Amino acid sequence: MSRKCELTGKKAMSGNNVSHAKNRTKRKFLPNLNKVTLASETLGRDFQLRISASALRTINKLGGLDPFLKKSAGDELSANAMKIKRDIEKQEMEKAS
Repeated sequence: MSRKCELTGKKAMSGNNVSHAKNRTKRKFLPNLNKVTLASETLGRDFQLRISASALRTINKLGGLDPFLKKSAGDELSANAMKIKRDIEKQEMEKAS
């Protein structure tokens, strides 16, 4: 499993450890990923996703998984998250008609 947030696309970055003597060695900055279960009110189901802590705060700020997925662009979502987004849009279209 890759070290990548399923909702925001955050992934590992590379950089340097810099000592007091300015010696530089390569290192990786890993995202703070957590495995969480999020509920979709529209679909009435729970989904288990591996997301970053910042994405979890954003989901809480926007009011849940459904508003977050409506607002997010499709290019940064994983295949699993895109399927959830399409299912939510399909369900809302059925309710509207």
